[in-house]
Amino acid sequence: MYDCKHLHLVLASSSPRRQEYLHLITDDFAVRVSGADETLPRPMPPQEAVAHLARIKAQTVLDELEGGHTVLGCDTLVDLDGRALGKPHGEEEARAMLRALSGRDHWVHTGVCLLQQGEDRSFVESCRVTFRPLADWEIERYLATGEPFDKAGAYGIQGAAAAFCRRVEGDYFTVLGLPVAHLSQALQELPAPK
Repeated sequence: MYDCKHLHLVLASSSPRRQEYLHLITDDFAVRVSGADETLPRPMPPQEAVAHLARIKAQTVLDELEGGHTVLGCDTLVDLDGRALGKPHGEEEARAMLRALSGRDHWVHTGVCLLQQGEDRSFVESCRVTFRPLADWEIERYLATGEPFDKAGAYGIQGAAAAFCRRVEGDYFTVLGLPVAHLSQALQELPAPK
């Protein structure tokens, strides 16, 4: 565990998963949900999009706080052939995403932005994931769990979709939405906020 008391760390996310994984690094943080507008200003490649979204989430929360805080913003997208797959807007879209991912390699990108007044540490971590071919009945059974609807790419690798995943190349926690090793190092390098 890393002692982050001097950073006055604030996680700009309502995700219980991100909170759980941040606890692997430190217990010294507060949570403040970002009300940022997550509409992209223009079409962007997935890696650029997650970096942008992580930054606006962190900046929105930092702007709401008085000085002396470090804000952590994150965003995750699934990238299939350069096309970003975010959270599905319904069952049909989730079904289409899972069919598209079936038997294919894809990338998962997580953007991380650590902001303080006058300090900015940002990075994007990427991981390649391979799904085995999925039968229609498997997709339907997975949709019935309700699990796909609040996750990028319509799946949670830490849940029932673990049965779909043949290989992960890179930091597994990137797929979960918080690259723990890289973030831990970045937090250790940050000075106390001004």
